Amino acid sequence: MKTEKEKMLSGELYMASDEQLASERLQARIILKAFNESQPVEGEKRKELLHDLMGKVGKNFYIEPPFYCDYGYNIEAGDDVFFNFNCVVLDVMPVKLGDRVLCGPNVQIYTATHPMDAGTRGSLLESAKAITIGDDVWIGGGAIICPGVSIGSRSVIGAGAVVTKDIPEDVFAAGNPCKVIRSLI
Repeated sequence: MKTEKEKMLSGELYMASDEQLASERLQARIILKAFNESQPVEGEKRKELLHDLMGKVGKNFYIEPPFYCDYGYNIEAGDDVFFNFNCVVLDVMPVKLGDRVLCGPNVQIYTATHPMDAGTRGSLLESAKAITIGDDVWIGGGAIICPGVSIGSRSVIGAGAVVTKDIPEDVFAAGNPCKVIRSLI
């Protein structure tokens, strides 16, 4: 029989109130509190805290506090990734960011989702869908990346966009719902 964590990581319905998952979220929040309350001159301390929190980060990974996530260990970032102020990553399933991904302030990346059926949703079961963001992507401030979305390399997501479907490589996409506006090549 699968644990709730195994169910969560395989995209199945799972119970988020599970003791192990609650403990892991608490551990992430303790690290995030230290990170978010750190001083701007404490660059090494911030770097160590992020390395303790995240699953994998490349060189020159940088986040402007405050930052929030569920677990941290499901976030994988390439080299030269930057998150501006007040970003949220609900990393119930993997969030993979390529190299040189830039996230404006208030970017929200959500893998977590809930059943559409009210009865199932009322049972407090949840699920999630992984998110993949390619290399050299710029996500404008206030954009929301919804569960299961992939964003192709070298694309730009306009500020305030709500990305509900996959975005191909080399395009500018914006709006709510987000749609391709034009090619960048």
